[in-house]
Amino acid sequence: MKKTLLAIAAAVLVGTIPAAHAQWVVIDPTNLVQNIMTAARALEQINNQIKQLQNEAQMLMNDAKNLTSLDFSALNQLRAALSATNQLLQQAQGLAFNLSQMETEFARLYPNAYSTSTSGSQMSTDARTRWRNSLEALRTATKVQSQAVQNFASDEQTLTDLVNRSQSAVGALQATQATNQLLALQSRQTIQAQQLQITQDRATALEQARQVAVQERAREVRRRFQGDGTLYTPTTINYYNP
Repeated sequence: MKKTLLAIAAAVLVGTIPAAHAQWVVIDPTNLVQNIMTAARALEQINNQIKQLQNEAQMLMNDAKNLTSLDFSALNQLRAALSATNQLLQQAQGLAFNLSQMETEFARLYPNAYSTSTSGSQMSTDARTRWRNSLEALRTATKVQSQAVQNFASDEQTLTDLVNRSQSAVGALQATQATNQLLALQSRQTIQAQQLQITQDRATALEQARQVAVQERAREVRRRFQGDGTLYTPTTINYYNP
């Protein structure tokens, strides 16, 4: 009986061994390493994609900054300064700045020679007009000089504002716009210097022309005083008959 029970127990034990063996987990080291490496590569790719997205976002932000326009313009101040000087030139009295009108007036007031039909009173009137032209030219030059001095303070403030905005520019567009306005300021100052030089040279030229005209008038007055007839020739007169 005892042997029979042992045999039955042995048979049951043998029958249960395969089932128990089927429940054990079998680990393949090679496959495990490959899976870990695959996961690591996938994680690295994800990190690279994140970095790429971050770089693209930064590029978009930089592009947005580069396209940001400068919220300052000195154009009105520059145009106002030029307009003020141009107005002084347009208001100038005396010989006109207009080329065709100037040539006509110059030929009449500063002749190469006076004709015999020109009266003495007309020559005196012309001399007075020439003196007034020289005076007005000097007055215009001094006005332009005074305007240039007034523009210095405005230019200094404009220059300070543009340099500050150029240094604090958030992008290429703002820096370029600030630089362009700095160049415009320099151009305006160059034009002002040319205007000042023109008025000074004009005053000098008119004064020189006036002096030449004075000499020509003096020559004509002397010629008329001497006359065109026969000069007086002194002769000896005998009051007593021999």
